[in-house]
Amino acid sequence: MEKDGFSWWICRIRRAQNLFDEFRIDHFRGFAGFWAVPSEAKVAMVGRWKVGPGKPLFDAIFRAVGKINIIAEDLGVITDDVVQLRKSIDAPGMAVLQFGFGSDAKNPHLPHKHEHNQVVYTGTHDNDTIRGWWDVLPQWERDNVIKYLGSIDQTEISWALIRAALSSVARTAIIPMQDILGLGSSARMNIPATQFGNWSWRLPSSMGFDELNGEAERLRGMIATYGRL
Repeated sequence: MEKDGFSWWICRIRRAQNLFDEFRIDHFRGFAGFWAVPSEAKVAMVGRWKVGPGKPLFDAIFRAVGKINIIAEDLGVITDDVVQLRKSIDAPGMAVLQFGFGSDAKNPHLPHKHEHNQVVYTGTHDNDTIRGWWDVLPQWERDNVIKYLGSIDQTEISWALIRAALSSVARTAIIPMQDILGLGSSARMNIPATQFGNWSWRLPSSMGFDELNGEAERLRGMIATYGRL
């Protein structure tokens, strides 16, 4: 790709920019370094680490397209070179609240560890809904959630996490519609490593926008409270 000036990436980013105000690049760490597996390999364990295209790729994109608003999906094992690359292009990273309560106070997904140049999610497309997540959460992890958020109505756990996201210092908060509606696992968008039944959830056609006035007003109130209007 570098030999032709990263033309594939430039075309793809230009098209995305015409469609969206902001978009996320998954597996951002692959631009710094990636695990390469021979095409004939039967298992991925036989691969090796290779250096990714890094800053030259984004320099080429910026020259061709101009400023782009991207979110860097920097989840998983993130090394210093990935952090440096993300910061060098001024792209916000991610925090996912569902990942915040399974360890200690140093967990980077907890709201007090968030940064301004970051995007906080209650959960992503690869997570269960908040309601579904809560329903199967071990009791010790539930206790962590309650201890952190304070006294909460567990029947409204989705709104408790929505409030936590909106009150974060992260510059952007993304809340899936399923969480706003308080839906369970049947409304989950995607289950990683599965082939069927994903990306099929839709807002029911029988539900008009007038029926969402209660949720809309509640969400707007929280957005106003935390200065996000």
